[in-house]
Amino acid sequence: MRFLDRIEERAGAAELRAASYRMLALKRGAACVDVACGAGHAVAELSGRGLKVIGIDPDPDAIAAARERAPGAMFHVAHSDALPLEDESMDGYRAVRLFHLLDDPAPTVAEAHRVLRPGGRIVVGGQDYGFVLIDSSDQDLTDVILLGLESRTASPRAVRTLRDVLLDAGFQDVEVAVHTEVVTDYHLMARQLQAAATAAVEKALITREDADGWLAEQARRGRRNRFLAVLPTLLVGARR
Repeated sequence: MRFLDRIEERAGAAELRAASYRMLALKRGAACVDVACGAGHAVAELSGRGLKVIGIDPDPDAIAAARERAPGAMFHVAHSDALPLEDESMDGYRAVRLFHLLDDPAPTVAEAHRVLRPGGRIVVGGQDYGFVLIDSSDQDLTDVILLGLESRTASPRAVRTLRDVLLDAGFQDVEVAVHTEVVTDYHLMARQLQAAATAAVEKALITREDADGWLAEQARRGRRNRFLAVLPTLLVGARR
């Protein structure tokens, strides 16, 4: 939960959530489901905008934290491809930071289509790990280490397919927006850098010596205020 809180409480994450709300374009009183709601940051904010929000997450600990953050909302422990909701019962559907975890996005998007009313709005998206940029004196090595980062998720480039998936599921007026977060605070990314380098070693993409040298350089960049990471997130909105 601390990891989820740290991600969602960054300024860039708050801006991304706000962008997704604008794409939903729901009026007060509308019913909205937030799938893979995590610790409930979006559920709390959408509830504060006067929406009737349901949070869904397969992790009971996440749901417990979300209930504390948004006590007036409704929550269910469930998976994205089997929502405990009636057909055509929602005006809005939101799922961000989910699709890199799924082997196949189609069942989840089909379920979204089922629960949305005709004319309802969907916003899905997340980070495409193939577009992550980290500055380094050895960019070739950095690109290989980023492949290690991709190897830690089931579908690291899934979000670039979501426009096709929504169209195939029967959604209309599909639009794609890119939200880019620029991170210059090394400490915000230190754990992810370590995980990426370790994964690259485990996949035999680089040696441990390569990884340690790269991590040391990134730490030096952090101490000298030279660290730079650029994290693009795709948001895909549509109408049922």
